[in-house]
Amino acid sequence: MMEGPGAPRPGSLRRSGWRGAVARLLVAAVAAIALPAHGGPTLDHVRSVGRIRCGVVVTPEDWNKTDLHGPLAALDIQVCTAIAVAVNGARSALDVVPFASELEAEEGLSTAAVDLVVGVTPDATSMWHWKIAFGPPVLYDGLGILVRGDSSATTLADLAGYKVCVVEGTDNERVLLARTVARGIRIVPLPFQEEGEMDDGLAVRHCDAISAQRSRLAAIKGAYPKQLARDRILPELLTLSPVAPAYRRDDPEWSMIVDWTVHALIQAEASGVTRANVAAQRASEDPVVQRLLGADWATSRALSLPAHDWAATVIATVGNYGEIYDRTLGDDSPLRLPRGLNALWSSGGLMRPLPVQ
Repeated sequence: MMEGPGAPRPGSLRRSGWRGAVARLLVAAVAAIALPAHGGPTLDHVRSVGRIRCGVVVTPEDWNKTDLHGPLAALDIQVCTAIAVAVNGARSALDVVPFASELEAEEGLSTAAVDLVVGVTPDATSMWHWKIAFGPPVLYDGLGILVRGDSSATTLADLAGYKVCVVEGTDNERVLLARTVARGIRIVPLPFQEEGEMDDGLAVRHCDAISAQRSRLAAIKGAYPKQLARDRILPELLTLSPVAPAYRRDDPEWSMIVDWTVHALIQAEASGVTRANVAAQRASEDPVVQRLLGADWATSRALSLPAHDWAATVIATVGNYGEIYDRTLGDDSPLRLPRGLNALWSSGGLMRPLPVQ
């Protein structure tokens, strides 16, 4: 039985709720234990310099035929910011390093020119060649179809006889032809050498439809607001192309921080924790929210982070995943790209977190 000035008075557990009292005692006990001194080479470096170097892919128009996503840098930078805040707090410094292609970004990561990269598509060849690994996807892109607004097409099968424009010599072209031939859909493919020329072809109605990554299709609509305002992206995807953070694979401590920062952003949306209400949500009785916002030190100790409420600071700075998506790709951005597969798993999407605990 506890005695002395620090012990609860008889009946106090019943009045305040025994769960809350026990939780407070556990927090105090864990907080008294020193945090691990070592967090891996990348974390040690980031702490010593007080800033994170984050690589993002900013592909110039028509620069190559390999990285054919739309403009994702705004989303990538927000994820970089979240990771920087998790490590060094709300005033953390972030250096954004642009790369002209995913290949260059992965090479820069391998040579330690940056601490991480956000916005690359995972593949086994890159993991082997550059000695890197990939975190949980922050976006699911994929090959889609944009059709004219006066078209009655609603599925790929409806494109029989349509002139479909695509960039020649790319995986996009090969997949489009393979899928339509396999299903007996006789499209009229119109290959272009450059993305800009292909976009113009749709704007002047030389094409009935255009095939590209969905993020690119959204960017095309934004580039021609008058001509393509009524054009629509079909819901059907021909490929799935996840976009993820990457880190050097010899540093598991750093990879854990990156991974669980992404999981925290997704869990925050699932739990209704936003940039506006995160302070009030600290009083939540939901155990999932309590663990997310740092009611105990379990996650911060596991990740070698000094602040038990690191996720709360991240959310207060950048918001949850849904808020980030809306302002960088969704309805509050010029792209207005529907969530689709980037919705939460509870809404039919693929975004689901691992437990933040």
